[in-house]
Amino acid sequence: MWYLETDDQTVFQNILEQERLTALFQPLVDLRQGVVHGYEGLIRGPSDSPLHTPHSLLRVATECDLRVALENLCHKVLARSFLELRLPGILFLNLSPDVLVQRSLNRAKGGVNPHPELVPPAGLVLELTEGERFLDYGPDMLKEGVADCLEQGLGVAIDDLGEGFSSLRLWSELKPTYVKIDRHFVHNIENDPVKAQFVRSIVEIAKRTQSLVIAEGIETVPEMLVVRRLGVDIGQGYLFSRPHATPLTQLGSEITALLRNFKSFEVGQDGAVAANTLESRKLIHGMATLGCNQTNEEALAWFKSHPDQEVIPVLDGQQIPLGLITRVELMSQFALPFRRELYGQKSCLHYADRNPLVVDKHASVQDISRLLGQVERRHFQLGFIVTDQGRYHGMAHGQDIMRVITEMQIQAAKYANPLTQLPGNVPIHEHLDGLLLSRVPFCACYFDLDNFKPYNDVYGFSSGDGILRMTGEVLRAVCDHDQDFLGHIGGDDFIILFRSPDWEARCERALREFEIQVKAHFNPEDLVANGYTTENRRQEKEFHDLVSLSIGAVVVPPGMFTSYMEVSRLASGAKKQAKQIRGNAIFVNRRFEVDKGR
Repeated sequence: MWYLETDDQTVFQNILEQERLTALFQPLVDLRQGVVHGYEGLIRGPSDSPLHTPHSLLRVATECDLRVALENLCHKVLARSFLELRLPGILFLNLSPDVLVQRSLNRAKGGVNPHPELVPPAGLVLELTEGERFLDYGPDMLKEGVADCLEQGLGVAIDDLGEGFSSLRLWSELKPTYVKIDRHFVHNIENDPVKAQFVRSIVEIAKRTQSLVIAEGIETVPEMLVVRRLGVDIGQGYLFSRPHATPLTQLGSEITALLRNFKSFEVGQDGAVAANTLESRKLIHGMATLGCNQTNEEALAWFKSHPDQEVIPVLDGQQIPLGLITRVELMSQFALPFRRELYGQKSCLHYADRNPLVVDKHASVQDISRLLGQVERRHFQLGFIVTDQGRYHGMAHGQDIMRVITEMQIQAAKYANPLTQLPGNVPIHEHLDGLLLSRVPFCACYFDLDNFKPYNDVYGFSSGDGILRMTGEVLRAVCDHDQDFLGHIGGDDFIILFRSPDWEARCERALREFEIQVKAHFNPEDLVANGYTTENRRQEKEFHDLVSLSIGAVVVPPGMFTSYMEVSRLASGAKKQAKQIRGNAIFVNRRFEVDKGR
């Protein structure tokens, strides 16, 4: 039975006096290194109390005008528990902006970090929550509070970026250490290009402001991989761990392998396993740069001394790209009357393109090729800036990207099956070895058509080719082409190397779709009879069921095998088991599957 309002306040006073709060911690994960970066501290009230949830605690604390006392106690309990558990990394503590301002004003009572004896400033980040910002104080006082934090060595984070305009404004005004992207923009991001573009834009801005980006609400592997590919630094969510009183200090082996091998494992339907990134393909060219404090006259002198160069990047003192000066633009401006006299000694940024295309050195050539097709032509013609963790690394050019893409397409076509245009045996073997070498979990699924040879004898090879092409399209439709690899071994044999966690559901969908579409390849009489008749060498009549699809699947955990031949042999054995089942069927070899309950 819930208490009346007055009883809530009595219970709250008792909680404060006896410090009856429980500390929980949720890990924040470094998406580049695959390690725990720190923990967000979360508070719960007594489990047998109406004030168990943080929302109810804050509500009553506000009614009692004890918000500051509650948040101070929360921080004390969390800091003490963090110290006792000896958790690695940084502690993130939620803090209302108005409480931060009050702490900043009360410098005589310890300032913004009331418990430096428990957590040193370098190990603490104060996370400004949404709530009632500027309830009693203006933005200038909040900026002073943040400045105090930074001066004392504490980090500052803005929570739920994107939830409202206010958080974007705060980012521009406060220059925080971290910004947290609201979980709305992370959920199902792999299927939503608008969300992906939002996150990409936030990452680009963060590079310029030297803030680290945290993506909240990561619940699936695809979400993690997409935000990682977009350049997000840190992830948080149920995929890694739920909040717990004794949280994990190391990630699971599967997640660690995916993250640590992310840079070197960029594979596509062309079957290439080697990293198709700007850096691995040696497409980055070193080039001289100008500082933003240098003048237009100095830029002009540089172009005169380098007649073969058409552009030069402009950087700030931290090597962050600010713009790109083009020879044509600078020369055309200086050709105008009095323009050189007026602007010659001004910053070279004056005539720079302030919106150059900037990509990370680990970006794949496929992604950049798609990007170049969407942006203005000047980026392709003049080149684009390449960064390493936000700092200038060199330049790259659209012509080089197209050359590599063409080489990849030629290589893929060389080994592609001529009927389905799917990768053949060479790229299949390379991709399998790449998965094994990268120590990522996957499932190898071997697809084979039943009763296909007699079908060819009755209906002819042209009709048989039609079924093979249809099978290829069915399998292509069930793949996630950012994670899965589809190949055509030859004849009526196909393979999919699934990294999608829902591979079983995809296989079941393939069986259902095949059963529907294959009927269009039989005449009405055979459909009614549910099969067809042929004559063997002894001129005896033999009845055959309609062509069906058998799938042999092998679950392959990281580190179990070293060669594609081992996996191939097991998948072939599983396929033989599936063919023992009449009709469309799947047989899964789970012998090597990791027990997720352990």
